[in-house]
Amino acid sequence: MRLFTLALLLAVSAAPASAQQLDLGGITDQLQGQTVGGIIQLFGLLTVLSLAPGILIMVTSFTRFIIVFSILRSGIGLPSTPANLILVSLSLFMTFYVMGPTFDRAWNEGVQPLVANEIAEEEALGRIAEPFRDFMVANVRDKDFDLFADLAREREQADVSIEQADFRILVPAFMISEIRRGFEIGFLIVLPFLVIDLIVATITMSMGMMMLPPVVVSLPFKILFFVLIDGWNLLVGSLVRSFA
Repeated sequence: MRLFTLALLLAVSAAPASAQQLDLGGITDQLQGQTVGGIIQLFGLLTVLSLAPGILIMVTSFTRFIIVFSILRSGIGLPSTPANLILVSLSLFMTFYVMGPTFDRAWNEGVQPLVANEIAEEEALGRIAEPFRDFMVANVRDKDFDLFADLAREREQADVSIEQADFRILVPAFMISEIRRGFEIGFLIVLPFLVIDLIVATITMSMGMMMLPPVVVSLPFKILFFVLIDGWNLLVGSLVRSFA
């Protein structure tokens, strides 16, 4: 009788557990498309946030700034001064300054209406991307854009104008334009330092100091020259004004 009573109690207690398992399965089967869509949107948002540094480099003025500052540091002859953190931070804040109107337009026309549930995600994405498109169109070289447009035609892709170009065409054209302009500005910056190096090397060779590296002597003169002409003020001002 005790064994029978124990078996009966186990059977009664197992019935709710099996019912709960069936209910969980039913809940899983009753997932709506909106829930799945919300999960996909959340995953897409996390992906965009993880790629934010790369997007910042691709569609903003950061590329030109960091290239010019790196060439300047190499031209002076200081491999680690200013430090990479300082150059990157300065480039970021200059990027925020130059891209301020673009960021404000994207926020006011795309992000705020989306947060207020006034527009859908698809429309908000187009409104956010449009200011960056206008910035890239204003600063891309026609020759670089024509290169990628011709490559798209060779692959039988859409033939569009620069105002309606796909980001797959506009972004790489804008990046190589920025790289070219960065090297052009860097070349003009390095020339005075190269002249100082040549003058110092000529003087040290004429004095018979064969074992003395000219860079050791020219480094203080290059730093002094850059400070006397207020180089940072001139360089930063010129870089900011170089953007349309």
